[in-house]
Amino acid sequence: MISIWVFPMADHRDERLQVMLSPQELSALDDFRFKHRMPTRAAAVRELLKLGLTVHGTSNGGGMKSSDYGVFSRGPDGHTEGGSGSDPEAAG
Repeated sequence: MISIWVFPMADHRDERLQVMLSPQELSALDDFRFKHRMPTRAAAVRELLKLGLTVHGTSNGGGMKSSDYGVFSRGPDGHTEGGSGSDPEAAG
C-alpha cells in the first residue's frame, strides 16, 4: 500500500537548510528543475523531498551512514554516477 503525504502550503518558512552537493548532484537537481519548469532550486528540492517521503516514508535508515544516501556513489576519486551507494536496497 502506498501512503500519500500532503504538506500544507506554508505562508512562511522558519528554518533554513544548507546542503552540500557534488557537481553531478547539482546537475541532476537542475535537470529535474528545468524539466518540471520549477522557478527555483529550492522549489525543486522541496518537490523532490515531498516525492521521496511519499515513496519511502520515514524509515529508520537501518544503521546506514550519511554517505550511503548520496545520489551518486563515492569512490576514491570522489562521486561517480550510479553504484551501490545510490540504491541501498538494490545491493541486498
